[in-house]
Order: sequence, then C-alpha cells, then structure tokens
Amino acid sequence: MSAVSHPVAFSPPAHRVRASTKPALLVAEFRGTGDIAILIPFLRAALTHYDVTLLAAPNAAGLLQRFAPEVELIPCVAPWALFSGGRNLSRWPWRTLGRILRELRSRRFAAAVSIWPLASDHLFLRLARPGKLLGYGRPGAGWLLDENLADQGHIHRPEAWRRLAESLRLPATVIAQPRLHPPVSSRRVILHSGASQPLRVWPLARYAELLRRLRAQGWDPVVLCDRGQLATWRELGEPLARAAGGMDELVDVIAGGAAFFGNDSGPGHIAALCGVATFTIFGPQVPELFAPGHPQAAWIEGRPCRYKPCYDRCHYAEPFCLTGIDVEMVWPKLEQWLTQVKS
Repeated sequence: MSAVSHPVAFSPPAHRVRASTKPALLVAEFRGTGDIAILIPFLRAALTHYDVTLLAAPNAAGLLQRFAPEVELIPCVAPWALFSGGRNLSRWPWRTLGRILRELRSRRFAAAVSIWPLASDHLFLRLARPGKLLGYGRPGAGWLLDENLADQGHIHRPEAWRRLAESLRLPATVIAQPRLHPPVSSRRVILHSGASQPLRVWPLARYAELLRRLRAQGWDPVVLCDRGQLATWRELGEPLARAAGGMDELVDVIAGGAAFFGNDSGPGHIAALCGVATFTIFGPQVPELFAPGHPQAAWIEGRPCRYKPCYDRCHYAEPFCLTGIDVEMVWPKLEQWLTQVKS
C-alpha cells in the first residue's frame, strides 16, 4: 500500500504552539491509504492520553477528517518509502525534510511510534528527538528503538498497532469496528477493482464474470474503480462503474454495502474500518500480514511463489501469483462467504 508511486510536492509544517496539557505523541505512517485506515483505531485510543500528531502522506487527510479529526496531520511523503525514485538521493527534498525535523523537535514529543521494521523510519523519528521511540526492529536492527516490540517476524498490521497501544497503556484498541451505518440493503455488495500498485489488480474481465454470477443470484453489486479503469469497465458492459470523487464518497458508498470484495488494497481496509465484511483476492502479499481486520474477513490467497511477500517488487514479467487465480477458483469461496456474512 504505497503512499504514492511518483514524486509529489512536499510542504513543510506550519509552526504550532501546543495548548494541550496532555503529553505529545508522534505517530509515523508513511505508506498508503489502507495503512492509515488500519491505524485509525490506534489514533482514537491514543487521543485519550496524548495530543497526537500524525506524520504521513497528504492523502491521509481525508480519513483523518472523517474518523479522527482531533489528530494533527503533518504532511510528509517520505522519499525512502516511495515505490519509485526512493533511492535517488539527489532528488530528495533535503531542505524540506530538515524544516520538518526542526518543527518536530520543537514539539518535544514524549514518545514516537511506528510499526514498520525499517531502520529508515526509525532513524528519521530518532532525529525528531522524542522522549522515547517504540516500534518493531528486525533482529539485530532494533538498536534505534528504546522499546523493540518485535518478538518474531512481521505480524498482522492491526495486531502490531494493538501491541503498541498496550505498551503505551492506552485503552484497548478494537480491531473489529462497528458499522458506520446500516447497509442500503442486505443484497448490496460493493466491488472496488483498483489498487495503488498494478501488481495487485486482478483482471477486470474476471471481476465482470463474478458480477454476472452475483446478479444471477439476486445480489445488487456496485462497482467502484480507479479512474484509469473506467473505459475498460464500459467495454465490459458496466456503464454505472464509477471512480469515487473523494474520500467521503468512497467511505459512504463502501459503508452502504452489506459486504465488500476486491483486491489487496486500501479500499478493503476502509471497508473494515466502516464495519463492512471483506473478501480479498491476494497476489504478491500474504493474508496473515495484510488481511483487513474484520472478524468476517475472508480471502483467496495468491498462488505459491518463493519470493512472497515481495512487497510489490515482482521478480517476473507478470505477477503469476495473482494472474494464476481464475474465476472458478474464486467463485465457490465468494459465493459461500456471501451466504454467511452478517451485516
């Protein structure tokens, strides 16, 4: 779940004098919208004890405004977190990063946290000079952390934030979120066919066949997609497919469904945040790390590959782990899951 896949403008934060008597907490999540959706329950819990600042890509603003408006966002697209161009040090906005660090230091954070086991994230947070730094360090690489919560390899993302909340003595985070509002109908199923990374997009023609079978069984599917997929959906006979005009529209449409299905991408995690059960078609990533945090979440795992999880850096000309999944593999599992979903 990438923050972005191309360079974007960086904006330094405006200086702010804190009026709150709570200690200040810095939370870093430099990746994509889905990662922000996973983070929201932790932010809500943190607000009970801390004045919370989130360091994240600008597109985090939409979800924050909807689900955690008390959290201050400092926009920062971390160049080391980009899927392309991240290693080109000459293109890094060094001056802006320096201004961001100076502003962060002025906040005198009591603590800073991150769930990604990456020294690059930890080093940047350490340079912000928090009172303590908590996170997950790989074996032999957690020396930048004051408290290393890693007791094994990667763990499920919602569980990683739950452990951080426990370490900070916050109220227990609830992974299973209540429904944002009741579904439009018990037969409404939302499909989102997009993803920030092409390697995670299951072929649209196969989704079209699933839609045909769902309608034949009396389901009412609604198709959301990325803007670049609209023409293909028109060709496949789905004239009502649409790209959401903004985060509020995306959330409201997804929340109106009795169930959601789609790729391993941000909209699935937004569905879980809205309390909507999810069915995910996985490819390069693995469900035990990236499955949406809903108690009725289901999935079909990508075909075996010795490089998984490859974190969207496929070693082959196409992601056979994903394209090797056909309709006949997905349909029986999706059909059975839909009969069991309770909205």
